[in-house]
Amino acid sequence: MTTIFKKIIDREIPAEIVFEDERCLAFKDVDPQAPVHVLLIPKKEIPSFSHLSEEDNALVGHMMLKAGEIAQDLGLEKYGYRVVTNVGPHGGQTVFHLHFHILGGRPLAWPPG
Repeated sequence: MTTIFKKIIDREIPAEIVFEDERCLAFKDVDPQAPVHVLLIPKKEIPSFSHLSEEDNALVGHMMLKAGEIAQDLGLEKYGYRVVTNVGPHGGQTVFHLHFHILGGRPLAWPPG
């Protein structure tokens, strides 16, 4: 089954893209949980964080560096931000394509919920 994120990668549905390169894509979340809420996804289809393998080391490292750059570009460096991924139904994952949430623009509570 094709996920909504794959459809965004393939430009079958629109998204407000804030970053893209050959490995990953970042876009604004349509249901933001903070003033700034961006999703960073790999272009490679990986169902979740628990499905990563040794061959994904370079990809995930690249994405973590890009998450920091995106946060900085969005003005989140001054007060801080959160980068999180949800894994499985109990972890709150609703789209089964690996993605990292970049959240900021307000104080974020802990624990998250």
